[in-house]
Amino acid sequence: MSVTFGRTTPILRVADQARALAYYTDILGFSREWGDEYSSSVRRGEATIMLATGDQGQGEAWLYLGVDDVDALHDEIAPKGAIVRTGPANYPWGARELHVEDTEGNVIRFGSDATGEPDGDWIDTDGARWIYTSECRWQPTH
Repeated sequence: MSVTFGRTTPILRVADQARALAYYTDILGFSREWGDEYSSSVRRGEATIMLATGDQGQGEAWLYLGVDDVDALHDEIAPKGAIVRTGPANYPWGARELHVEDTEGNVIRFGSDATGEPDGDWIDTDGARWIYTSECRWQPTH
């Protein structure tokens, strides 16, 4: 017997529910499904994220959300004040990604299919920039 998996709903810990909810709805374009001062759910297309205040996690999580066009998403949310860590860039695993932080330091990696451009830089959890070398390895830029 096999088990069928459904959609995933990440739960991100936030310190300020109202501020986080405003960022996800006003800046990132999600809509609020439900919530109170302790937890809420936001949705955009098929993607749902729960925001939990004071429980469920340690904060500063990373999550990946597939989208059809990261370049168009960047053009939509950057002028609204999205906290962009890295603009749209290709990566060796075949994805083109846009990395955005929320108000709590959680990182959302929006990804779509890679384009024909060269691979981009990576910014790690500590903010250090890495490049993908011609030897097919990651190297810090210091």
